[in-house]
Amino acid sequence: MSRSFFLFLSKNKALNKSAKKWGLRLGASKVVAGVTIDEAITSIQRLNELGLKATIDHLGEFVTEREEAENAASACLDILEAIERNHVDAHISVKLTKLGLDISREMCLEHLYRILDTARQHGNFINIDMEDYAHYHETIDLVLELRKTYDNVGTVMQSYVRSGLEDIERLKGIPLRIVKGAYQEDSAAVYQDKEMIDEVFLEMVKNHLKSGSYTAVATHDDSLIRAIQTFVQDHNVPRDQFEFQMLYGFRHELQLSLAEQGWPFRTYVPFGQDWYGYFMRRLAERPQNVTFALRGMLSK
Repeated sequence: MSRSFFLFLSKNKALNKSAKKWGLRLGASKVVAGVTIDEAITSIQRLNELGLKATIDHLGEFVTEREEAENAASACLDILEAIERNHVDAHISVKLTKLGLDISREMCLEHLYRILDTARQHGNFINIDMEDYAHYHETIDLVLELRKTYDNVGTVMQSYVRSGLEDIERLKGIPLRIVKGAYQEDSAAVYQDKEMIDEVFLEMVKNHLKSGSYTAVATHDDSLIRAIQTFVQDHNVPRDQFEFQMLYGFRHELQLSLAEQGWPFRTYVPFGQDWYGYFMRRLAERPQNVTFALRGMLSK
């Protein structure tokens, strides 16, 4: 089954609705840290004990109902309180469409102000996830607007976006997570060639580090990890200016190994009932995971 097939399924609203009734079946429990905040916090406590920091994502996107967006904003506030209460080393990743961007830009901003104010009170940080290309430029614009008032917010840049190297220049001084990109997009907007995506990934990371900006290197690719390790050592980049990141449930032994070697490391920890779209994109990236998805289906 091809990458495009799973990306097509990830946008199927009927299947997404059904998935909420299934719970974390079909193998999703391997890459999603539960459906409740308490379950996610327990997973993060285990990661912290192993020397891994976390960023927590309450799953969900492309919200079209105002009440859903309100609930999502409230959930972010609850997560911040849970992080503070349990003294875990974690910050939050949020999606603008979950906070109502497709309903009202003003409402989305109001939600962000509440979340960022609470995060600032707790000395915490909010990372705004990049979504599909339809929301790409608006996300950058909103982040630049928020940075006028808040220094505890950053975002994500995708190396498959053709304008990525140019766009990253506008974001100097802003903490960024650099990723390859996981959505199915038109070739006019994004590169389709893996070698080109990897090449741009490295250039984006290097350029942002050279500007003195905090950079999260989010990849499971051994060759890219080694290239960045060499770069930061050759250029004496301080270890408090960057970190490596990987997804919860993937390459756990490598995550531990990097942390044990003293490399700053953070695990992306997703949780929640709205796990379907995230899970399908993970299958698209790693089709070998279909095996455990089928096992989960058969054991239902």
